[in-house]
Amino acid sequence: MAGAEVERFPLLAQAGFGRFWVADGVSMFGTYVTMLALQVLAVVTLEASATGVGLLGAARWLPYLLFGLLAGVLVDRHRRWPVLVGCDLARALLLGCIPVLVWLDALNLPLLLGLVLAIGGCSLLYDAAHQSFLPSLVPAALLTQANARLEQTSSVGQTGGPLLAGWLVAAAGAAAGILVDAVSYLVSGLILATVRVAEPVRAQAGRGLRRDLAEGLAWVYRHRMLGPLALTSHAWFLFNSMVSTVYVLYALQTLGLTAFGLGVTYALAGCGAVLGATGSTRAGRRFGVGPVIVAMRWLLPVAYLLLPLARPGPAALVLLGTAQFLFGLTLGLDGPVEMGYRQSVTPDRLQGRMNATMRSLNRGAVVLGAPAGGLLADHLGHRPTLWIAITGLAVQAAVLTASPFRQARVPAPG
Repeated sequence: MAGAEVERFPLLAQAGFGRFWVADGVSMFGTYVTMLALQVLAVVTLEASATGVGLLGAARWLPYLLFGLLAGVLVDRHRRWPVLVGCDLARALLLGCIPVLVWLDALNLPLLLGLVLAIGGCSLLYDAAHQSFLPSLVPAALLTQANARLEQTSSVGQTGGPLLAGWLVAAAGAAAGILVDAVSYLVSGLILATVRVAEPVRAQAGRGLRRDLAEGLAWVYRHRMLGPLALTSHAWFLFNSMVSTVYVLYALQTLGLTAFGLGVTYALAGCGAVLGATGSTRAGRRFGVGPVIVAMRWLLPVAYLLLPLARPGPAALVLLGTAQFLFGLTLGLDGPVEMGYRQSVTPDRLQGRMNATMRSLNRGAVVLGAPAGGLLADHLGHRPTLWIAITGLAVQAAVLTASPFRQARVPAPG
C-alpha cells in the first residue's frame, strides 16, 4: 500500500518536502491575513489617503528593486536553508512590533512604512532562497507538481486568511490580524529549522560581483522564452499593483463594502486559486506552458472589467467577488506552470539569480505601480484608474501572445 501511495503521490518520497510544504503553508496563511489587515490599519486607524496606501504597497517591495539582484548572487553563492530560517524569524520579530506600537498608541504612517520596508528586505532574501531551494528537494520532473502543491496551500491561505482577517479586524482591530502573521512566521521558521537537505557547495571564489550580476541578467533577458516572459511579467505587476492599491479604497469608500465583505472578496480569490492550482499540472501537460500562461494573461483584464462596472449595493459584492475569483484562478493556473518551467530550464548555479532577477524587477514594478495608482486615484478617481490599469494588462497580454513564448514547453527529462 505504501508503495502504491508513493507511486500515486511521488512527492511523498521526497525527503524534506513535506516539512517545507507545511512551513510554507503556515506562513502563507498569516501573510494573507496581514495583506488585508495592513491596508485596513492604514486606511481606518492611520487615516491614510490613496497615495499613502500606495506608498505602503511600494515600501513592501522597494528592497526588491534596490537589492534584488544582489540577493540572487548571495543565494547562488551560499546555502539557502539558513537564509530561509533566519528570514522567517526576523519577519516574526518585525511584524510583532506593529501591534505593540498600535496598542501603545505610538504608530504613525512613517514608522509603519519603515517597518514594512524592513520586512520587505527579509522577504526579498527569503523569496530568492525559497524559489531556488525547491530544486534541491525534488527532481526536475516533479517541479511543476511540487509548485502546484505549494500554490494550492497558498490558495487555501488566501481563502481563509482574508476571512479570518475580516473577522479579527471587526472583533479586535487590524493589529490582531498582524499579530497572527507574526506568529505564523515564527512557527514556519521553527519547522524549516528541522528540514535537512544536502545542498551543493555553490561558493564561486574569484568571481566578481559585476560578472555574476551580468550573467544572471543575460540568462533571463537573452533567453528566447524567459525574455518575453520576464518583460511582460514586469508590466503585469505594474498594472496589477495599480488595481490592488485602488481596490481597498474603492470597495470601502466608493462601493460601501464592510471590512468583512472585503475579506469575502479576497477569500473568493483564494477559492479560485485553489481550483486553478488543482488543475495546473494537467493543463500544462495537455496544452503546454506557453498556451496556458498566455490564456491566463488574457483572462485577468477580462475579469477586472467587472470592477469599474460595479455600483453601490448588494450587486457590488457579487461583481467584486467574481472578479477576485477569476483573478485567483489565473494565479492558480499560471503560477505553478510558470515556476516549474523557469526552474526546469535554468541550471542550479543560476537558480538564485534567475528567480531574484524576475521577482525583484516584478516587485520593482509594484514600487512604481502602487504609488502611481494611488496618485491617479486621488486626482482622477477610482474608476478611471481602474480603466487605465485594465488597458495596460490587455496590452501586456497581447505582447506575450505575439512573442515566441506562446510555444514554450517543459523540456523532456534527460
